[in-house]
Amino acid sequence: MQARRILIFTGGRLGEWALPLIQEDDYVIGADRGAYYLVSHQIRPNLAIGDFDSVTQAEMEFLRQECEHVEACDPIDKDFTDTELAFRYAMAQHPREIILIGALGTRFDHSLANIHLLKTAVDHNVPVSIVDEHNRVRVITDRLLLQKADEYAHVSLLPLTTEVTGIDLEGFRYPLQDATLKIGQSLGISNVIEAKEGSIRIRSGLLLVIESKD
Repeated sequence: MQARRILIFTGGRLGEWALPLIQEDDYVIGADRGAYYLVSHQIRPNLAIGDFDSVTQAEMEFLRQECEHVEACDPIDKDFTDTELAFRYAMAQHPREIILIGALGTRFDHSLANIHLLKTAVDHNVPVSIVDEHNRVRVITDRLLLQKADEYAHVSLLPLTTEVTGIDLEGFRYPLQDATLKIGQSLGISNVIEAKEGSIRIRSGLLLVIESKD
């Protein structure tokens, strides 16, 4: 699976917007309810993984018929969320990129835990993003170039470490030069790219880059 892109569909907010994200060569994982979402939309996951406590027995039988492989675990005797189980499996495949879909939802604890998975991806030098209908979330340690596009109107920056230093923004409505962001500050919220591309550079720390649309 070296150099393949892996998409993980998990049990948060999902909708018709998510299906066009799948490309022909992607390896597709469904985590718990995310697997049922895929098969109910005629998408055959390469792997369904989780404790499947959010599906009925009939839905589970359908999953076993429609997925290439199913890996079920005990809902009590496990240390990780279903999303992290899928994420750890994906990381072990040394992929080119991982995209988490449905990783944000009504359970804020799960949403925040999934954001924290981006830090693990940085530690292993694997590009990972979280995508939903209104947002794309990434973490950077050095530089990121963003193209001006109608898809995302806003770009927000939030520190994932205690502070992020040496922040330079070019091509944005509100530029920054050698700035520092600390946890608890909202200085980086709702910027806008006004040039053809926006450049973000940092010197130290982990910076969340959140592209959003209303």
